[in-house]
Formats: sequence, C-alpha cells, structure tokens
Amino acid sequence: MVQAFDWYRAAAPAERRTFWGCFFGWALDSFDNQVLAFLLPTLMAAWHFSKSEAGLIATSSLLAAAVGGWISGILSDRHGRVRVLTGSIIWFTAFSVMAGFTNSYHQLLIVRALQGIGFGAEWAVGAALMAETINPKHRGRALGLVQSGFSVGWTLAAVVTGVLLARLPAGIAWRSAFWIGVIPALVVLLIRRYIPEPELFRKMKKETGGAIVATWRSSFRSDVRRASFLAALLVTGLQASSYALMIWLPTMLVQVRHMPVSTVAVMATMMSIGSFIGQVGFAYLNDAVGRRLSAIAVCLFSLFLTGCYLFVPLDAWVLAALGLPVGMGINGAFAGLGPMLSELFPTEIRATCMGFSYNVGKSLGALSVAAVGVVADRIGMVGSIAVFSFVGYSCALIALGFLPETRGLDLTRVASGNESYDHMNLLEQAGSSRR
Repeated sequence: MVQAFDWYRAAAPAERRTFWGCFFGWALDSFDNQVLAFLLPTLMAAWHFSKSEAGLIATSSLLAAAVGGWISGILSDRHGRVRVLTGSIIWFTAFSVMAGFTNSYHQLLIVRALQGIGFGAEWAVGAALMAETINPKHRGRALGLVQSGFSVGWTLAAVVTGVLLARLPAGIAWRSAFWIGVIPALVVLLIRRYIPEPELFRKMKKETGGAIVATWRSSFRSDVRRASFLAALLVTGLQASSYALMIWLPTMLVQVRHMPVSTVAVMATMMSIGSFIGQVGFAYLNDAVGRRLSAIAVCLFSLFLTGCYLFVPLDAWVLAALGLPVGMGINGAFAGLGPMLSELFPTEIRATCMGFSYNVGKSLGALSVAAVGVVADRIGMVGSIAVFSFVGYSCALIALGFLPETRGLDLTRVASGNESYDHMNLLEQAGSSRR
C-alpha cells in the first residue's frame, strides 16, 4: 500500500501542487455542476416548473460546457494552461453566486447556461496541464487520480445540499447551496497561484515563436483529425453508456423491479463509492498494463455487469450491493481518458484537440438520456437501457481498436507542429519503440 504512493513522494513540489490544483479544480467543477441536480425538486416546487423545463436547464448547461470546453482548449494553447484554468474557476463560481440570487425559472436557465461555459474548461485544460507536468512513468495514475475528484465533488454536493435543506428553510437553503461554492473556489485559486506553466509548454512557445496558433480548425488538421474523431467516438461511447445507466437505473428499479426508494438510495450510494474506487484503481491499471488494454478490460467488465444487472433475477439487496462494482466500471473508465487523450496530440494544439474530442463526445453521449426514454416506450425500460449500453460500449471498443497504445509517451516527441507527417503513425512507432 505504501508503494502505491511512491510516485507522489518522488514528485517535485511543482508536480504536487499541480496535482492538487487539478484535483480540487475538478472536484469543485463536479460540486457546482451536481448541486443543481439535488436542488431541482425544491426549485420545481417553489417555482412550479415542469420536468421537461428542468431538463432544459441541465441540457443548456451541458451544451454550453461543450462549447466552453472547446473554446477554453484553444485559449489555453494560445495563452497558457494555468491562466485559463484560473479564469474558468472565477467564471463558474461567479455564476454560481448569481444563481443563488435568481428569482425565476428563466433567470436560472440563463445563469446556468452561462455558468456551463466555465464548466467545460476544467477537464481538457486541467488534463493537459497535468500531463505536461508529471513524470511520464506516472502520468496514468496521476491523471486518473485527478479524475477521482469527480466522485469527491459529487459526494460533497449530495452531503452539503442534504444538510442545508434539512437544517435551513427551503428558501434560504437552496440559495446557500449555490453560494457555498465560493469557499472551495478560494482554496483552488490559492493553490493555483503557485502552479507554474509546464516547462514543455513554455519551451514549445519559445521554439515556435508564436508561429503556430491554435484555432477551431486545429482539431481537423491533417495529422491529428483521425485521432480527434476516434477520441470523440471513444468518449461518446463511454458517456452514452454511463448516462443511460446512471440516469435511468433508479427509475427502472422502482418501476420495473418494484424496489423501494430506500433500497434504490442504497444502490446509488454504493455506485458513488464504486465510482471513486474504480477511478483510483483504473488510474494505477493504466500505468501497469497500458491505456488500451485497461480501457478494453473495463468496457467488457462494465458490459457484463450491466447485462447481469438488467436481465438476471436477483434479490433487491444483491442489486443494491452490485451498485459498487457497476459504479467502478461505468465511471472508473473515465480515469483513462486524460492520459490517453493527452498523449494523442502535439503540445501546440493538445488542449484544443482534447477539448474538441471530449466535449463533442460528451454532448453526443448525453443524447442517450433522451433516447432511452423514447425507445423505452416501444421495447420497455430494461431493453432500452440495454440497447444504449451495448451500443455505447461497442463504439468505445471500436475506437480503442484503432487508437494506438501511448503509455509513458515522451510528449516532447509529439510536439513538432509539422502537419506533413501522419501523427497517428508517429504515435504507433513511439509505442513500438517502447515495447
């Protein structure tokens, strides 16, 4: 167990500060993003808006995050990782405070959409920053552990909103839940004040002299577009499967399996715990056996468990307990995205391409939420969840079949900025040389 943290003890002070800055930034992003989900029942009762209108708030924030993530990637390739990440924290925290002052559905809709622009920056830019700072031998576990911040933020959002709603009048409680995000935001900003731009990024800027400028077209550059679209397909598949199961599973268990709400709550808690365990475990697996093999194994593991969950007759408490390994699989897989995507693209456009691939994939994958509901009217809830889980993991496995192995890649080898070579072939050659 002690050896598991040898990489952290061996890390330089700048690497450690960068790790915690990215970890807490991602946890804060998750916290602010998830708070609304726990407050929606209270807000729906107070302002009398429908479920479809509630869904529109979540959808607008998600679409804004996709746009914001792509734009932030471009800006960070132009102006620096730390600067953009600091701006994103200030942006979405400011709009979180504004959300606490809203007095109507339409005000909240607009504020959350604007807040979503800031949400999109954290993942891609933070992953690029961490990848360019940490020792290549430890990149998988460091980035995977940063991803586990999502589960921490999710859990904190549930606890904080639960306590506030239980202890304060509803009209004050939901506003306080939005405002309280200022406290962790100040902590993150303090940490990031002492994080330098990665030496790799500064060296690239000096060598190119600003001749290479990231734009929205950079993700379609001839040497990287194949990697961009395969990465987007991978993210689409993982997100579609995760959304289909996480969003609709509680409804299926109540309406189809007739489980009591209390048991479903236990299942959701187990899934949350499993998510954290899975992300940490997958982080170490990434460095041990490689990006592709570990991702393929987790996809197959999740697909098998999903099938058991949906089609094998099991006792209610067994189903609740199975939430732990299900959470490990469907959310643990995301711990591998940061290392893999950061190693697919050259430094001068790394965050741009990561922002494009991740956010396009996230937006397309989110369509499965609505699609499950539509298809369920024809083939039933169980069959609908199964279809989109199978299609999602199939897309992810197809993408993994064509993506190269990049474990431990020296990122200086993919920072040439030369559009005349085939970037994917370079990655494959680098992988072959390490083997």
